[in-house]
Amino acid sequence: MRSSLSLNLGPPTYRESLHILNPMLVTSTFPVVVSVASVAAQPGIIKSEFLFETAPFAHCHASTIVESGGQLLCAFFGGTAEGHRDVGIWLSRYENGLWRPPVEVADGVDSKGTRFPCWNPVLFQPRTGPLLLFYKVGHHPDSWWGMVKTSEDHGATWSAPQRLPRGVLGPIKNKPIELEDSTILAPSSSEKGHWRVHFERSNDGGRTWKIAKPIFRKRKIGSIQPSILSYGGDRMEAVGRTQAGRIFQTWSEDSGKTWGPLTLTALPNPNSGTDAVTLADGRQLMVYNHTSHGRTPLNVALSNDGVTWSAALILEDGRGEFSYPAVIQTTDGLVHITYTWKRLRIKHVVIDPVKLQCRPILNGKWPN
Repeated sequence: MRSSLSLNLGPPTYRESLHILNPMLVTSTFPVVVSVASVAAQPGIIKSEFLFETAPFAHCHASTIVESGGQLLCAFFGGTAEGHRDVGIWLSRYENGLWRPPVEVADGVDSKGTRFPCWNPVLFQPRTGPLLLFYKVGHHPDSWWGMVKTSEDHGATWSAPQRLPRGVLGPIKNKPIELEDSTILAPSSSEKGHWRVHFERSNDGGRTWKIAKPIFRKRKIGSIQPSILSYGGDRMEAVGRTQAGRIFQTWSEDSGKTWGPLTLTALPNPNSGTDAVTLADGRQLMVYNHTSHGRTPLNVALSNDGVTWSAALILEDGRGEFSYPAVIQTTDGLVHITYTWKRLRIKHVVIDPVKLQCRPILNGKWPN
């Protein structure tokens, strides 16, 4: 099938001398060591690039990526530092083979003119209706609230921000999925008190929401930021971040209305965000930090059943933070991953999932 997404990817290009970001847009170069050779040599990698080299913010984090109207859009939060009042939601558009400079699309200013930090944007394009931008606003994750904006022109312009109903946070980090009956199922969680995973459902394109009860097990596992995977019919799996040193999993047999016990997988998790997507061929692809401490390396794993995973790629393995991935598969079959690069940039990697060569992950150990 011919894709409607015009990416014009071309051969990979890389830069070893990069501009360090700061609020004053300094243009002097800052040498960094990036293991681009090892990344490019891995089967399946088509392209690896930064969204920008200079920007009007010092730090950025928590990217989200979507295909809308045949184009890629990527959003993230940026400002002085995470949690500062000047942190807003920024958006970049991929046009004619290049990422356009990021522009601020949400600023966290309330009706009284008080500005609050913005957090964790999530872009989502339903099959019909406008493009949705969910994000959080507030001083801290234990007290933030959910916001949403819409776009009728694929992100060129945006509506005024609307606060989600009390208790509804929206997708907390990772993208929703849309069911066959057009229900939007949003993976969410709360950090107020004990970390808890829950799910939110909308049957009217995001205008109203229903909240499912949080998922626990007898020995409570602090868990947040789920991703939803599909297995055909009504069967689903959610995976994500925990405080227990490993990625969690939970299963649903009724299209996400109810969920089974939350348990730990064999895959490590250093209390850092993950993301996952169900590929068109039925395989499950997850992006995560395969370590129990720190936020490097950043890895890609594949599974046929959501239980046994195989090593596919190492996206980053140098010093620093490489974290908070977002992943989608576009209509042309390619996989697009964005992630935080040392809190200074957002990186974009394009993968052909057909060409990935995998090795088993045994007992949670990444193969040499």
